[in-house]
Amino acid sequence: MSKKISLKDAISIGIGGMVGGGIFAVLGLAVSLAKGGTPVAFLFAGVIALLTAYSYAKLSKKYPEDGGTVKFIQIQFGNGIFSGGINNLLWVSYIVMLSLYASAFGSYGAELISVTKDHAINVRIFQTSIIVIALLINYLSMKLVSEIESVSVVIKLLILIVFIGIGFYGFSIHPENLSQLSPSNWENPMLLLSGGMVIFVAYEGFELIANSISDLENKEKNTEKAYFGAVGFVVALYILIAIVTVGSLPFKEIADAQDYVLAKAAEPTLGQIGFTIITITALISTFSAINATVMGSGRVNYDIAEDDELPKYFTHKFWGKPIGYLITAIFSIALVNLFNLQSISTAGSAGFLLIFCIVNYIGFRKHQKLESKKWIHIVAAILCLLAFFTLIIQQFGQNKIGVIVALGIILICFLMELIYQKTRTVNTTKNNE
Repeated sequence: MSKKISLKDAISIGIGGMVGGGIFAVLGLAVSLAKGGTPVAFLFAGVIALLTAYSYAKLSKKYPEDGGTVKFIQIQFGNGIFSGGINNLLWVSYIVMLSLYASAFGSYGAELISVTKDHAINVRIFQTSIIVIALLINYLSMKLVSEIESVSVVIKLLILIVFIGIGFYGFSIHPENLSQLSPSNWENPMLLLSGGMVIFVAYEGFELIANSISDLENKEKNTEKAYFGAVGFVVALYILIAIVTVGSLPFKEIADAQDYVLAKAAEPTLGQIGFTIITITALISTFSAINATVMGSGRVNYDIAEDDELPKYFTHKFWGKPIGYLITAIFSIALVNLFNLQSISTAGSAGFLLIFCIVNYIGFRKHQKLESKKWIHIVAAILCLLAFFTLIIQQFGQNKIGVIVALGIILICFLMELIYQKTRTVNTTKNNE
């Protein structure tokens, strides 16, 4: 019998999933898009995450089996090309997230240690090697993966809260720094919304709670509390981090240090020690996020193949673990070394916005069974869809490669499923003849 987890544990899983590599990877990108309105951009993204958490909470309470998002999609749409395509998109979105976290690890690592004289090569060495190390840890010890995650959640939250406290103390000494946050320094509403959508990946981790609901104590009372506790806390945390960052550095310095901006924001108050502490925190956070994402994506890949929406080859084992771990890592290494941070972030956000739109739609269709408010589900679904199109349209003007990568990934996921299902049908027919 599996050990029950408490409400506190479930909230920790959600917070750990969100405050992983996301904030360290995309904060500089958010400021480059939204300028002084960055806290508003995080709020926009947070509102969509909170509304979507309502759908996840209601669906998780009704269907608390393992599988989370994959399970919800199959309950509504059955096994077929559409559900298979969406589930493939979930797996590939995990690959994109892994690339995003590795990109952040590479940028922060290269600021701390120089392996060669070429900074770009140092970044590539760090971002590639960390995926390989995480893959080895996942193959060698699942217990070690969970222990790394448990310890890192506490470390990163403590340091980020201290970072916020010191940042606000700095404002009391230099109140003029707050002028960068004034509405006159905000970008136009479209860019604020677009900035929020590009960085939406920083919130996607709350969906990991769905995989733990089957073991949650007192599901009826605690399911909603777990989702809203985790997402609400992280929304507040991100907004405060954004306020401190924008208020600590001129926009030009933020742009110059875009890939490691959180460490740079600690310098004005704490000097080089602050830079080093936040850099080490970023490395711990992104490493734990990479570890957890390798494990999560490998399991999703295995579950999809088990449900006959990917070839049975993906249920094969390598070193006693699903082969999906290895395939996920190979794709992630390719992605992080081929594309820039903004393109990776756009692709990840687009994938999760589309998936969350469908989960919200499922909540709407099943609102009577879920005993939920259908208007919340439909508002959340519409907002996710609008956010998806806003992201694609706005990014197409300044980041065509990111949009092509995002749309290409979505198309490939469905084509992959179509080809597989057609091939399976032909093979089944031949075997029956």
